[in-house]
Amino acid sequence: MNIRTRRVAVYGLLIALAFVFGYIERILPIYLGAPGVKLGLANLVTILSLYVLGLWPAVWISLARILLSGFGGMSSILFSLAGAALSLLVMWICRRFSLFDMVGVSILGGVFHNIGQFLMAAYVVKTFGVFSYLPVLLFAGTAAGAAIGLLGGLVLKRIGNVIKNL
Repeated sequence: MNIRTRRVAVYGLLIALAFVFGYIERILPIYLGAPGVKLGLANLVTILSLYVLGLWPAVWISLARILLSGFGGMSSILFSLAGAALSLLVMWICRRFSLFDMVGVSILGGVFHNIGQFLMAAYVVKTFGVFSYLPVLLFAGTAAGAAIGLLGGLVLKRIGNVIKNL
């Protein structure tokens, strides 16, 4: 099997894994005082992709997952795209310049994912009133980012080289 075929297969597996993680989160909702609070299991795939494969593969994998799992309609896709774009940008900058370890990068990813979604929500509904939920979601993004970062570090130690060498 040539390198291009392997790369396509790895991307497909990672997209499928992120899709399954997202589905699991949808059927096991968590309510912590504000709508939209999630652990972000699919973001485990995103951060692993960023660390092992680089920025552009992480972007394409995240984009494919968002578009394929857009069950909530166009607004769900827009909010997810805004959150993912800002989150990936911040995580890439932190990773590129070695500003934090994986846990710190993941925490910032979780926080900026929420900020991106709030910016999109404020644009869509034409009010900054949506930011009243922001403190709860920043706390949730920090906690979820820490959990995903810790888990990502463990997974990276175990299978990072396997993914990279496929």
